[in-house]
Amino acid sequence: MDRLELRAALIAAGVADGYYRIQDVHEPVPTPPDFLFLRRTRGAWETGAYERGLYQVIARHTSESAACAHLLRLLT
Repeated sequence: MDRLELRAALIAAGVADGYYRIQDVHEPVPTPPDFLFLRRTRGAWETGAYERGLYQVIARHTSESAACAHLLRLLT
C-alpha cells in the first residue's frame, strides 16, 4: 500500500479528514489541533501524533507500505 491507496482506504472506512495528515497526499486546511500523521524523513517513514503543537513519533518504518499499514491500523 502506498500513500494514495492509504488515503482511499481511510475514505472508504469513513475516517474523518481532520483525524490524520499524510505528507504530500492529504494535508487538511486549516490544520487541525490534533491528528495522526505519516511523513517521510531522511531514509525512513514516520507515523505519529501531533498534539498541542508538538510532533511525537510513534514508530519509524523502513518502507512506505509498512508506515501506511501502521497508520491504517491506528485509525481504524
